[in-house]
Amino acid sequence: MSEKEIVLDDYAFLVSETDEKGNIVFANSHFCKMCEYSLDEMIGKPHNIIRHPDMPKTAFKSLWDTIKKGNIWTGYVKNATKTGGYYWVFATVYPFASCDGSNSYLSCRRKASIEEIEKAEKLYKTWKEEEKQ
Repeated sequence: MSEKEIVLDDYAFLVSETDEKGNIVFANSHFCKMCEYSLDEMIGKPHNIIRHPDMPKTAFKSLWDTIKKGNIWTGYVKNATKTGGYYWVFATVYPFASCDGSNSYLSCRRKASIEEIEKAEKLYKTWKEEEKQ
């Protein structure tokens, strides 16, 4: 049985905020709808609850290394849905100081094009192979 791809609406804008440990503290309705979790189900959970197994560890190491230095990270991400489907996004992750002074991260995502997805799939397949070695 193959996974079902869910394609984002052209105008969907998925937003989530995590604390410095990667636990979700906010998610907008578009994000909840795409990943098939309610806001209550996600608050306090690690953001990797939606990590798709096709995503290489190298991609997330790059993300965390970048944002922990206070820099903005951009990249393509394949996420898993609660019911076993998946969707692709182009993500931009912004580090910022939350109102309580703690480090937080805001992730904003848009629909990735077919061409962008094809390039990301090739790159990530290579990275996954390298990780096996």
